This record gives sequence, structure tokens and C-alpha cells, in this order.
Amino acid sequence: MESLLTLPVDGLDAVRAGRAELRESMSALEQALAGAAPGREEAWRERVHVALVELSADLKAHVLLTEGPGGLHDDVLATAPRLAGRIGRLVREHGEMTWLVEDLIDRADGPLDEEGVAALRSRATTLLGRLVHHRQASADLLYEAYSADVGGGD
Repeated sequence: MESLLTLPVDGLDAVRAGRAELRESMSALEQALAGAAPGREEAWRERVHVALVELSADLKAHVLLTEGPGGLHDDVLATAPRLAGRIGRLVREHGEMTWLVEDLIDRADGPLDEEGVAALRSRATTLLGRLVHHRQASADLLYEAYSADVGGGD
């Protein structure tokens, strides 16, 4: 078995901080989606829109931290090249989730009726599920590469 290198402490701290930020924005979106909408669709839509914009910013920061030049994925590949396939899958997920967040922001940027609220809730809940799975896969990848538990960011 190849030896596992250690992720520099400042890099690990950045990963943990980014995970915490992403988790907080996921929680804000979940809370916004769970709010009552009947008869107050506009207030509900505005709260969801704000949460989606925050989530978009945190997701973009996550993508930059992992995929950017000298980012975490480069470091993982240098440490554990056997994980390249899993990194490729995470990168694809980044693109898909980024597109979905931007689509949801567009959908939440105008008036919604009851049907629009239900559709937005459904798509956003799907996004949250994908983000949870992605965070778990990322944590597993980092643990396998560095034997470091980045935790849930809570």
C-alpha cells in the first residue's frame, strides 16, 4: 500500500472552513424551502432566492478551492493518483450542481404561483440531496488520500 501524505494544516483548515460555509448555506436553503408559502409566495420566493444566491457563492468558492490552480484536487492527484477517477466524478458533479443552482436562481427571480413554488421546492430539494452526497464523497476522498477526517463542517 502506498504511503499517505499529510495535507498541510492550512489546506486542511481551508477545506474545513469551506465545508462549514457550504453546509451553512445548504441549511439556510433548507430552512427557506420549508417555510410556508401559501398566500405569501412573494416573501417565500425572496427568502429562497437569497439562500440560493448565498449557496451559489459558497459552491463557487468550493469549486475554486478544489479545482483551481494548485487546488485540492491537484494535491490529491500528486498524493494519490489512484483517486483520479473519483476526482473526475466530483468535478462533473461540480458542473452539474453549479448549473442547477444557477437554474434555480433564475426560476426564483420572478413571480411564482402555487405550482411554481412546488416545482422550485422539488428541484431545490433534489439539489440539496446531491450536495449532501457530494460532501460525503469528498470527505471519503480526502480521508482515503490523507487519512484526515474533515468532518461535517458543523
